Amino acid sequence: MRFSAFLNGRSTGPQEDAVVMRRLAEHAAQADALGFDAVFLPDHHFTGYAPMSSDPFMFAAYLAGTLKNVHFGFSVTTVPLHHPVRFVERINLLDQLTNGRLLVGVGSGTTPEEMIGFGVHYKDASRMAEENLEIAARLWSKKMDDSPYSFDTGHYKGTVVQRIVPEALTQDYAPLMAVALRESSTLRAAQKGWPAFIPAFTPPVPASDQPFEHAKRYFTRYRDALLGAGHPEARVNHCLSWTTHTYQCVHIAETDEQAERELHAILESYQKAIDREHSYNKRAEAISGVDLVSSPPALTSEWIKTWCLHGSPDTVAAHLQPYAALGIGNVLLGFTTGPMSEERVRYADQSIRLFANEVMPRFK
Repeated sequence: MRFSAFLNGRSTGPQEDAVVMRRLAEHAAQADALGFDAVFLPDHHFTGYAPMSSDPFMFAAYLAGTLKNVHFGFSVTTVPLHHPVRFVERINLLDQLTNGRLLVGVGSGTTPEEMIGFGVHYKDASRMAEENLEIAARLWSKKMDDSPYSFDTGHYKGTVVQRIVPEALTQDYAPLMAVALRESSTLRAAQKGWPAFIPAFTPPVPASDQPFEHAKRYFTRYRDALLGAGHPEARVNHCLSWTTHTYQCVHIAETDEQAERELHAILESYQKAIDREHSYNKRAEAISGVDLVSSPPALTSEWIKTWCLHGSPDTVAAHLQPYAALGIGNVLLGFTTGPMSEERVRYADQSIRLFANEVMPRFK
């Protein structure tokens, strides 16, 4: 089983942006030194959620100059917000700069506020993601002497006469990863030989529906489709080794009681940041003509059960064991969730070190 660190700390105002970015860069260096397999970056805009995620490609290039062991992942790139030519160019360039250590999660996006800032309508996002990925596939396959390739989606257009420069280091292109939520996205990931993100359920959920059973359903559907797609064994093994289950908030302490107490302090701060942004979220939804249902507050049992992994090293390892037995290849861990105060940084350092020293060896 692989383990990856999710760079998901939050800035609550412009005065914190530089500090949060510096602290997340230091956290990425810790993950590299402690033997984690990858660091993943989100692609988010305007909210302060990981301020460097306004351009995760640029931040990954910055990190690649010093981190020589970890892979670099995106969880996930909001494809409709990227011109397809720029999208392909940046992925190829990062594929070269990271020496092939790149994993590009792709999705259609999450919030109207991020869409309208780029002139994209929330209701068009899924269609635009599909269009852009089809264009990207054509651009990756274009040879220099092929006829010029033109496209016009109504939002993005262009004509490429020669080729995309630089060429990808990885054969064809750097690995893409899809969220295996809908049947169509699951089948596409399997047929193309892409690793997948196995979604957590979205609270609230029936009390009888447990997180592991939910993950098992989605993983099994993806794995069976992957095995039936006729890929070479090496491709199947690669996909399964990077198929990813995510915990947005991970906190580990010496005892379960300490972890529970400290987790609540982390989530109280996180919820205050979310509450400050609520009115802006609703303004964006009104502009987009949608009224989305908000998730439960972070301190509810539904939210914690869905998004959190916490406890002593023994408790955390026991929780992960069924996922390892199922065949989940990569676990993405958010040690830095919420505002990055001095106390929060101390908690993150405590968690990542306990995880690396006392949990990871049991699965390696």
